[in-house]
Amino acid sequence: MTDRPLTLMAVHAHPDDEATGTGGVLARYAAEGIRTVLVTCTDGGCGDGPGGVKPGDPGHDPAAVALIRREELEASRDVLKISDLELLDYADSGMTGWPSNDAPGSFWQTPVQEGAARLAELMRHYRPDVVVTYDENGFYGHPDHIQAHRITMAALEMTSLTPKVYWTTMPRSAMQRFGEVMREFGEDMPEPDPAEVAALAEIGLPDDEITTWVDTVAFSGQKFDALAAHASQGENIFFLKMGKERFGELMGTETFVRVQDATGTALPENDLFAGLR
Repeated sequence: MTDRPLTLMAVHAHPDDEATGTGGVLARYAAEGIRTVLVTCTDGGCGDGPGGVKPGDPGHDPAAVALIRREELEASRDVLKISDLELLDYADSGMTGWPSNDAPGSFWQTPVQEGAARLAELMRHYRPDVVVTYDENGFYGHPDHIQAHRITMAALEMTSLTPKVYWTTMPRSAMQRFGEVMREFGEDMPEPDPAEVAALAEIGLPDDEITTWVDTVAFSGQKFDALAAHASQGENIFFLKMGKERFGELMGTETFVRVQDATGTALPENDLFAGLR
């Protein structure tokens, strides 16, 4: 036995990703006395600027945006009661195909082994029992999410740790429901492009391929508030339009795929720490 607390480490690409994909588990496990460590890989400088100004438009200052998003990340951390926040602080690479993908110093241009070495040092320091990040496609293909996946898996190989490792995902049944809700709250939305509809249909996994379903309904209010803390990006955070009650109904379960395990715990499971306590 050891006095070291059970520890969850979530590796995310940008400020606000911690709330979207893992806000529920971060809040739940913090409330259960588990140490929660958030690693944010980029500065978020390719997000919206004040007044909604977009990257590449006149008046968009990535450095100023990064400062705003750092403050919002700290606010989200407070809401979710995250124990430790670590910033790798790479430059945000932007969406696929943006010129910022190729910018020197961007996360996408950083050698995987370099980023992995820095993350491995954090893993050795915190010794997480559970590590959460994205799948090999970054859940939806964002370059920085893909890079976060790559450095996380490489860092795990560099260390002698054997934590449980999970990738975030979404059940296809929920994705279909989200589509219905988006139409409900966006009556003036244009008719979706068939190619986009087909691409969305491939996001997430069939329900029977999801290994881990964690009930976070009691913490959905915190998750909503954590998302709301990222006010500068509110135009891009559709879920805030629902209001807290509806949000809780739809976002009260967080789902994962277990990809590494030393406990032998049977699947499916309903706790990232099953077999560890």
